[in-house]
Amino acid sequence: MAGSVAPVTACNLIRVRTDRIFARLEQEPARPLTPPPEMSGTRRALFFTTLGLYAAIVAAVLTTSRLVRLDWQVMLFRPYKQWPELHAFLDYFVVLGQRGPTAVLVAAWLGWRSWRQRTLRPLLVLSASLLLLNVTVGAAKLGMGREGPHYANRIGANEMFLTGDIFPSGHTANAVVTWGILAYLATTPRARRRLSVVAAVFALGVGTTTVYIGTHWVSDVLLGWASGLLILLALPWFEPLIAHVEAYLLSHWYRFREGVAPLSARLRPAGARIQPVTARLGAGGASPASRPEPALSEPALPAALSADPPARAGEPRTHHPAHARQHAARSERSPVTPAGSRRPYGERTVSRTAPMGPRK
Repeated sequence: MAGSVAPVTACNLIRVRTDRIFARLEQEPARPLTPPPEMSGTRRALFFTTLGLYAAIVAAVLTTSRLVRLDWQVMLFRPYKQWPELHAFLDYFVVLGQRGPTAVLVAAWLGWRSWRQRTLRPLLVLSASLLLLNVTVGAAKLGMGREGPHYANRIGANEMFLTGDIFPSGHTANAVVTWGILAYLATTPRARRRLSVVAAVFALGVGTTTVYIGTHWVSDVLLGWASGLLILLALPWFEPLIAHVEAYLLSHWYRFREGVAPLSARLRPAGARIQPVTARLGAGGASPASRPEPALSEPALPAALSADPPARAGEPRTHHPAHARQHAARSERSPVTPAGSRRPYGERTVSRTAPMGPRK
């Protein structure tokens, strides 16, 4: 019926919403980018307070204080035997503290933000934080060499300077840094508060899970929390270097994009003009002598390629220019007899006149 409106179906509604989503994804962000945080007085005070707590935990473990006694009490309590029903879930939950899976997830999200905001800062901040995490936590692990609860040698000992590498807890520090980066890069105060809560839940949960499973002492988890928090608090000091690296990479990328020409432009000499095929051959079947010269100068062929091929037996040798050589019609060509017999192999006869014995 003329003038009738097409009914709104589910397919049309989904198509309209999908078009709107993709149109919005292609747009630039509406709000401007927030400037990177500075090292304020409050952040500096928190940094040095956390650094003092870090030193206090290390000193408490070295002196075999009450903290080491607490480590042994929790280890001998064996939480994984007290609540075995939680073990299956916590085995998967602790993956949120592993460096590989969490780095891939967070890098994918920050890569999407970098593309939307046309900046490399989110990815560079994540890279800088993971580099600091590997250097500081890895050096502390190897330097203090503490054994884990499952490999303890003597009850009540601090198990320091042996062959272990669990002090501080890498899972805990990685959970603090990886999920805390999302709150650090948040663009609004509301998003920063929410992401801070999420990062705190993940960091606390991963740390207590390692104690429940029995892979870390309590002091390992405490030092892991302090290590991750120190990296997050120290990131504003690295913001000028991150900005410098971003400007360097973007300048080289834009220079690379401007310097790369299309393939046809790179292969064609400057100022050369390629004429159409009809113009080079001549209109209406014109003779080769009357066709115009091509715009591109043809390079000289080697002698082996420019020479005429040898004539067949019984044919007179003709000398024509390479461009004016004419091909004979099919009816004028001499038939070519193939070598050998055309009969099938089974119909061929073999002569038996010669003796089959060995030759003398």
